[in-house]
Amino acid sequence: MQRVNDAVKKCSSFLFNTTMGFFVLNVFFVWLKTYFVYQHDFSLGAKGPMQEFLLILNPIPTAIILLSIGLYFRGRATYWTMLFVNLIQSIWLFANILYYREFTDFLSLNIMSSGGSAGNNLGKALGGIIQGSDFLAFADIIVLTLLIAFKCIKIDKKAVRKRIAALVTLLGAALMLVDYGLAENDRSGLLTRTFDNNYIVKYLGLNEYAVYNIYKTHKTAEEKKQANAQDLKKVKSFVDDNKTMPNAQYYGKLKGKNVIMFHLESFQQFLIDYKVNGQEVTPNINRFYHSKDSLSFDNFYNQVGQGKTADAENMLENGLYGTASGAAMVNYGSTNTYQAVPDMLDQRGYTTAAFHGDVGSFWNRDNTYKNWGYDYFFSKPFFPDSDKDSYNIGYGMKDKIFLRDSAKYLDQLPQPFYSKIITVTNHYPYDLDKQNISIPKTDTGDKTVDGYVQTARYLDQSFGEFEQYLKKSGLYKNTVIVMYGDHYGISENHPKAIAQLTGKKNVTPYDLANWQKVPFIIHSPALQGEGGIKHTYGGEIDVMPTLLHLLGISTSNNIQFGQDLLASKGNRQVVPFRNGNFVSKDYVKYGGNYYVTKSGTEIKPSEDPRAKSIIDHDQDYVDKSLEYSDDVQTGDLLRFHKLPGYKKDDAKDYSYKKQDTLSSLAEKQRKKPTSVYKKHDDKYTEYVTNAPELGGTPQTIPETVSSTN
Repeated sequence: MQRVNDAVKKCSSFLFNTTMGFFVLNVFFVWLKTYFVYQHDFSLGAKGPMQEFLLILNPIPTAIILLSIGLYFRGRATYWTMLFVNLIQSIWLFANILYYREFTDFLSLNIMSSGGSAGNNLGKALGGIIQGSDFLAFADIIVLTLLIAFKCIKIDKKAVRKRIAALVTLLGAALMLVDYGLAENDRSGLLTRTFDNNYIVKYLGLNEYAVYNIYKTHKTAEEKKQANAQDLKKVKSFVDDNKTMPNAQYYGKLKGKNVIMFHLESFQQFLIDYKVNGQEVTPNINRFYHSKDSLSFDNFYNQVGQGKTADAENMLENGLYGTASGAAMVNYGSTNTYQAVPDMLDQRGYTTAAFHGDVGSFWNRDNTYKNWGYDYFFSKPFFPDSDKDSYNIGYGMKDKIFLRDSAKYLDQLPQPFYSKIITVTNHYPYDLDKQNISIPKTDTGDKTVDGYVQTARYLDQSFGEFEQYLKKSGLYKNTVIVMYGDHYGISENHPKAIAQLTGKKNVTPYDLANWQKVPFIIHSPALQGEGGIKHTYGGEIDVMPTLLHLLGISTSNNIQFGQDLLASKGNRQVVPFRNGNFVSKDYVKYGGNYYVTKSGTEIKPSEDPRAKSIIDHDQDYVDKSLEYSDDVQTGDLLRFHKLPGYKKDDAKDYSYKKQDTLSSLAEKQRKKPTSVYKKHDDKYTEYVTNAPELGGTPQTIPETVSSTN
């Protein structure tokens, strides 16, 4: 017993009275809180003894290397340096906890550097993201500081020998190499073939991911400098090999029609026909979805990465994926060459315009849209009283007010026009003021989730009012309304709530893959009842060729990675996700697991040669699609592509300043008096809304009639 007591005293004296002991304490606490976060806050999908071991090991090497910096000082400088290094690591850990909770990904250099555009309103949502346990990331620093202040830890004034300090640093480096070697053995090509940041963190660690991301970002910048026309050849060959044949029944069916791209913010497919207490959450959108004048797709997936909404826009209008390094609109939107839908239509006589009820700099839209060929961009300064608190919620203007004010500009667009209307009220954290709530919350008990149906209902009501405006103005019969959900509203980090919403006991990776479905609806009276619900497997990357073919515009010479969802033949029906997972008509790969698409039965490809052959073939297509799409954008390869009949625009020819826009719009109407405003003798269409902020009747929640389904 005495020996045990003596050992405890020696250990205590070492930890609390020596520099090396304080170093060990810091390393231990950094490891402990990082590993806790791995298990508690991240979904890294560690499987098997090796991956679990690497999860335990990987926080240690960089903790040793970074904290060993303090060993090169002496006395108080040593202690405060180590605490400062610990603090920096804790801030990085804390920030990733919050970001991962909402976006199921890790912070990147581009995301942080684009904070002014992408994170303009993120702070408004933090109150709903932060949990008390998150602050445990700083608990050890507070404890260690107090122990020093109260002299429970005594400052060791003796300097650690430089040789010892160097050996400690080398130990950290050696452990890092061991970690990488084991990781590479378990997953070959980890740093060269993966598109999933979860793998980097799982195998190598959160700090190593940061270094890798910085390296990749720098490498991307260098690739653009070194790219040349030869780099486009393999991309064009791949794209040409995967072209689809247009469907004669639909090709050109909507030629010359106006187009309104109606952006359903954070809107998921499960909301279609979903009821709360017996009430449809989205009756107006449901009606459009089931209309015979609508082409609706029930196996349509969001494919966004870190850029979220920006990625969706990039896919829909350029046929290019969001890049692995972050939002392409932020990183390349100001400088790259594009051959985008609005520019292609503009050169065919269309007027093009985008509408967004927030500042123009959000996601760098005010610069990107010029390179995409938008004649006009109506952002917050164009809307009267847009800064009123009562007119705004979350990420911009409330949809009902925004759509009412947008209608006056739509009235002025010479026809035919192509427009994109980006709604924002149905955005996390799904808060809505009481006077606009008309349906009860769901009762999953997850505060992040339960308000979702209320903002979705508000979006649906807003669309219903907008639909009536289109009919009253006369636009409806000559307009194609394309409705799409940009990305998930409820992330997969809420499995219990998802299970309740979908009526399951628990959710599998297969369920989470299908949770990525969003609506895609193309509605026009010109379809003359030839619509219907299509079961083709596709995603946002496929919108561009599908829409252009309906408008009678060939994509045979375009560099775009989607396929016409209405194609008569040639469609592979493989939906790549940004992290390298996929869904196809045959199999689903998600979270490292494989399933039969139709049944959800889990399989092991190694035990089924036929399945393995199909999966390998699909995986090769997915990997090349993502890789080549990245190459196009990181190397700005479209500057070398000659698209027949297309003339590259100069961004300097566009101005989105309010006075310049209004003057240009007036002049354009004079030269081409085909706008609703001119056809109605310089009168605007009356827009009817029940928005209480504008004098309408406040909403009420009806009495409940049945339980949530």
